[in-house]
Amino acid sequence: MLIGIMADSHDNLPRIEQAVRFFNQRKVDVVLHAGDFIAPFVVNKLKYLSCNLIGVFGNNDGEKEGLKKRIGEIGEIHSPPFSFTWLSKKILLVHNFQDLEEKKINAASFDIVVYGHTHHAKISKEKRSLLINPGECGAWLTGKSTVALLDLKTMKAWIEEIKI
Repeated sequence: MLIGIMADSHDNLPRIEQAVRFFNQRKVDVVLHAGDFIAPFVVNKLKYLSCNLIGVFGNNDGEKEGLKKRIGEIGEIHSPPFSFTWLSKKILLVHNFQDLEEKKINAASFDIVVYGHTHHAKISKEKRSLLINPGECGAWLTGKSTVALLDLKTMKAWIEEIKI
């Protein structure tokens, strides 16, 4: 079971298209998006995913109703934080990791916490939780388009740079 992870795509259609191609080539079973899609037209590229998409809104996603409608055509989008179970793993999907403190949510009660917002890729372990920030798909801040992959069987995650 391979999970594709992305965040902060910020309307960069060529980078989103590359990420979709990357995920499809690796035959991921689901893609998690940790927010900041920005506009509903990003679905014009995301619709080519060969798997389901599960996402949360980010702080820059202003057109929420449009995003909800369009993403609903290919998957689902939720207000963060959104928790769910996938193959017996408890997963928390949030845009800004700092929001967990404010909402008094203990990240350690999840197997996997996926977040974005910082635009900097990072994978770490905190108590029993694997924390994954895929960095920015959009490459606006760092100049690098990155995504993450997670092998759910081994619980190993890694960052991949997407090049156009």
